[in-house]
Amino acid sequence: MARSTYKPSIASAVIIANMIGTGVFTSLGYQLLDIESGFVLIMLWVVGGVSALCGALTYAELGAALPRSGGEYNFLSRIYHPVVGFISGWISATIGFAAPVALAAITFGSYLSAAFPGLSERWLAVGIIAIVTAAHIGRRRRSSNFQSIFTAAKISLIVGFCLLCGFLVDEPQPVSFFPTAGDGALMLSGAFAVSLIYVNYAYTGWNSVTYLINEVTDAQRNLPKILITSTVTVMVLYVALNFTFLLVAPIEALKGEVEVGYIAAQHVFGDGGASAISFVLSLLLISTVSAMTIAGPRVLQVIGEDYRMFARLSRKNDDGIPSLAILVQSAIALVFVLTSSFQSILLFSGFILSLNTVFAVAGIFVLRKRQPELERPYRTWLYPLPPIIYLALMLWTLIFIVKSQPTEAFIAIGIIAAGSIAYLFANKSNRTSTTTDSNNE
Repeated sequence: MARSTYKPSIASAVIIANMIGTGVFTSLGYQLLDIESGFVLIMLWVVGGVSALCGALTYAELGAALPRSGGEYNFLSRIYHPVVGFISGWISATIGFAAPVALAAITFGSYLSAAFPGLSERWLAVGIIAIVTAAHIGRRRRSSNFQSIFTAAKISLIVGFCLLCGFLVDEPQPVSFFPTAGDGALMLSGAFAVSLIYVNYAYTGWNSVTYLINEVTDAQRNLPKILITSTVTVMVLYVALNFTFLLVAPIEALKGEVEVGYIAAQHVFGDGGASAISFVLSLLLISTVSAMTIAGPRVLQVIGEDYRMFARLSRKNDDGIPSLAILVQSAIALVFVLTSSFQSILLFSGFILSLNTVFAVAGIFVLRKRQPELERPYRTWLYPLPPIIYLALMLWTLIFIVKSQPTEAFIAIGIIAAGSIAYLFANKSNRTSTTTDSNNE
């Protein structure tokens, strides 16, 4: 029986839902601790969007030229060496998706408990992970419908929220969204670079469709359009949301707070209305948890296909769904929910995910030099500018993370070291199995 695939519209929904999640609804409060200029804050989201678009343009070429599910695991294994790909896959499997699932679930619990104070944030997070996991381990049609419905609802509710706040706010905040003296220096400062960490995390997910290339209809032709249009859509929504938050709520009320959407709604709709909006915002995060539960386990699946030590993870049901890999990722996410703080997960996962994409984007230069004859159904527009811009912005922020948050950087290095050790065992297992098979022949 032929297995079904995800239509381009579902693949776009996966990207949009992956991106619009925890970051945009939580990070403004942290950014305001160091930056209070409305213009600079909006530019943070524009710069982050340009960076994500440059990454998407580059990944479109890589995905079309190297069409296999697995994202960076596939790219880095083919471009550099299997050990680099394995470590990347290890990162994606343990941190890249499980940690953001945990963050989105925690934020879901935070917003929903703000609407219903008697509920436990942590157990709400556990519950939503369990529900979404159950939705995706069965049939692809159910999985696709679940994702498309919640993503469409997310976009509609964000647009509606921004319009309602704009029309109903009694007195807009005295925030200037035009450049003023000192804004240029602020945009070149360490504070801007550190704030860009949170923004880059919010844009994480623009590459998610590359994790399920084999399951997308006519992927080589559709991938560039899916990546580019989805990323641009999210950038527009992000700018609109942050403009709205700053327009309706005082900076002092937002500083250092996680539930910036709830606070903004409180200043427009009052406590009762804010509870209703908080409930609505919590629903938006369901599609984020859902999208990452679709994309992430495909890394575990392809690792299982390549390394016998993890072969069970490659098993699929009769509709091509890697059910065991989904269960494993969800279990890791639950560990994060039950043991870690929100900010610690955000910082070290943001660092290590950025490092992962830096190696992949840099790989376009290596691939073009080593394999100029490789068929490329799509070539990066304005090459080499997009990868250069992406690498410059990401390396700038990574350097500042190492300087300002060395603990999180060391945790990331520890995870990479653990991945190297896991590779040694997995590769040894492959060699042993190959030798045994040869002796049996």
